[in-house]
Amino acid sequence: MPDKQKQRDLIPVMDYGQYRQARKLVHECCNYDSGQCIALDAGDGCVCVQSISRPLLCRWFRCAVLPLDRELEAALFHRLERKKCSVCARLFLPGSNRAKYCPDCAARMKRKHAAERKRKQRRICHALGTEKAL
Repeated sequence: MPDKQKQRDLIPVMDYGQYRQARKLVHECCNYDSGQCIALDAGDGCVCVQSISRPLLCRWFRCAVLPLDRELEAALFHRLERKKCSVCARLFLPGSNRAKYCPDCAARMKRKHAAERKRKQRRICHALGTEKAL
């Protein structure tokens, strides 16, 4: 009995918004064929389990399709480890404990901070140059 309870705890259950996002992703699955699951098909046709249920049951969907939407994956599997981006407020899975931006915003903020640092460096350099001339 405890093993079944442990299995139920490991299967994430989606809220309605997450379920709608997952339903859109189901169409990206290579086993999905107009509402039918090719992997479960035994000749008589089988409805894709992930398109009709809220618990995340399909292993193929978890491993191959869900990583396409990193925000949904982080919300379902990394509930305690995820952080909110300081710029766009999206949830993301940080690579370290210092990360404060999602991967999309991190590159943009890196360029912005580098430009500010160079401006400050040039301002200081030019300030010294004018003193030398006097």
